[in-house]
Amino acid sequence: MKQNITLSMDKQVVKKARALAAQRGTSVSAMLADELRRMVEEGASYEQAKVKALAQLRSPFRLGGEHVTDRESLHDRPGLR
Repeated sequence: MKQNITLSMDKQVVKKARALAAQRGTSVSAMLADELRRMVEEGASYEQAKVKALAQLRSPFRLGGEHVTDRESLHDRPGLR
């Protein structure tokens, strides 16, 4: 369902926007609607990426190797004791 909105702009900007829309074979309304739609989609994509990145930061990274439980086992070297 579409809904109309009212937008106030400088007359020179409106004049240039109409010329640009004519060059593109569309209307000022369609250009603005497309741009707003793109901005909203980018905002949603950003939020999804942010949530994913924060979730990854909360989980530990596994870089291989074995898990060491305490300091003694970390420094324990066979043959030195």
